[in-house]
Amino acid sequence: MFKKFIILFTFFLSGVLLTGCNIKTGMNKEKRTFTNPIVPAPSADPWVIRVGGYYWYTYSLGNAISIKKADRLESIGDASDNDIWVAPIGENYSKDIWAPELHYINGKWYVYFAADDGNNDNHRMYVLEGGSDPNNPLNGSYKFKGKIFDKTDKWAIDGTVLQKNDGTLYFIWSGWEGNVNGQQNLYIARMSNPWTIDGERVLISTPTYDWEKHGMPINEAPEILKKNNNIYIIYSASGSWTYDYCLGMLTNKDGDVLNPSSWIKTPTPVFKGSLKNKSFGVGHPSFVKSPDGKENWIVYHAMTGSEGWDARSVRAQKFYWSKDGKPIFGEPVAVNMPIAVPSGEN
Repeated sequence: MFKKFIILFTFFLSGVLLTGCNIKTGMNKEKRTFTNPIVPAPSADPWVIRVGGYYWYTYSLGNAISIKKADRLESIGDASDNDIWVAPIGENYSKDIWAPELHYINGKWYVYFAADDGNNDNHRMYVLEGGSDPNNPLNGSYKFKGKIFDKTDKWAIDGTVLQKNDGTLYFIWSGWEGNVNGQQNLYIARMSNPWTIDGERVLISTPTYDWEKHGMPINEAPEILKKNNNIYIIYSASGSWTYDYCLGMLTNKDGDVLNPSSWIKTPTPVFKGSLKNKSFGVGHPSFVKSPDGKENWIVYHAMTGSEGWDARSVRAQKFYWSKDGKPIFGEPVAVNMPIAVPSGEN
């Protein structure tokens, strides 16, 4: 009888302890928060993806490119550096490496970046080719593949890749119409493979509204979102050194991406600075899912306090989709405001 009592009491006590642990864990999950910035100033042009159970943050070191691996989005700034490529000295692409992006295309990793020889007039887009492990961008070395350009070979930065559902590839970037600085437009061209443009460049957006012209008329940093067969280009407008830097949006509903008239520009910014939250100069985002796939997050840079490139820091917050399939970004949250961590984080 006594032995039976001990067994029952032990079973009961275990249940209480387990229930207590679950309650405690649940409370911890509810209270777990982080605050922006997740990478302190000076930092900008964040590119973050999630594969293999980790977040991968790709960024420039001026004359090199590095990738950080983190299990939590809010920890990308604390992760270790992994330099994947250092630019050789004395080349056209040795300096001023800007806005690298990491893409897995047709079974291999590729990094697209802008670089020059120290003269901004010579900025062009280049590409590295890495390994084939879809779950680990650091499994394998990166080799310089070359310059990626259309036949005009004009000034180009902020290149990204659109892969349609049929597998066709398109390169989208910010460039000059001619050889003189003064306005940046968005262009698209067909690709024959991840490192080659084989079609004419097509102009799809120019700065037309006042909110695209502060500091200088600029459309740059195009990034892709897809929803309900619609393709969205979220781009940055106005001078990136100003408080007025913001996000605009182009919408394509028919899939005819090389037709300029198929891209419809939203007449107002879709994400801009907030006086209330003292967060300004928001732009150059990337988009990533939470670990459980239930939430959508925008990772971007913004300024708080002083104005200028050195004041930019990397931040993250959730965004949503409307019922008709349009992204809703809201307004940038204030620095040091508690934000619940992405759902599904351990």
